Amino acid sequence: MTNSRTFVLIPGAWLGAWSWHPVARRLREDGHQVVALTMPGLSYGDSVKGLRLADAVDFVVSEIDRRDLNDIMLVSHSWGGYPATGAALRRADRVAKVIYYSAVVPARGVGMADENAAYGEIIRASIAGTPDGTVPLAVDAIRAGLMPGEPPELQELVAGLVLPQPGAYMTEALDVPAVTEAGLSAAYLLGADDKSLARPGEEFAGRLGQEPVIVPGAHMALLSRPADIAEALLVAVA
Repeated sequence: MTNSRTFVLIPGAWLGAWSWHPVARRLREDGHQVVALTMPGLSYGDSVKGLRLADAVDFVVSEIDRRDLNDIMLVSHSWGGYPATGAALRRADRVAKVIYYSAVVPARGVGMADENAAYGEIIRASIAGTPDGTVPLAVDAIRAGLMPGEPPELQELVAGLVLPQPGAYMTEALDVPAVTEAGLSAAYLLGADDKSLARPGEEFAGRLGQEPVIVPGAHMALLSRPADIAEALLVAVA
């Protein structure tokens, strides 16, 4: 396929590569190469001890290098904007475009917990209240926050798949500019019904100097409306 692309998909907090699989399947069926990654600490058997945000960035970079990927469409969802941004800037020669889908576009020196005061209180209280310094995700938060209005069966399925997020992933920050400031091409896709972001998606897109491209669905539409999200990604890289 002459227009085949290479997509590297980065999941949001609590999620693994599985969250991208329905979208990845559609991209593969369209003839594209797809790599979906799970960050360290978010698979069963992983240790979360000592994990820092830099470890997630290092992991994405190491996978790009190990697989010898080039001309990459680096796509992130939600918190995944942090490792994606850090990796894109370190491998700018291999990344063709950075696509944020209902994701955080990191501000220099601002961690996820500091994007929203109320959100930050919950994150830090969770870290303090767990023996391993992680941030668990309750099913009620999935129902009311990440997936409101989605079928209960899908909400319950996701609740059984998520794992606690390493705390430092949420509190630590990147000391880097926006990818567009560094000369990389970027796009921002925002779910039309997304109410879960720490800030309005328009603000995150503004950090790239852009207006968001509105796509169907809420925060987890990559699971509930994968065909729409796959199509939006293909339009973004066309």
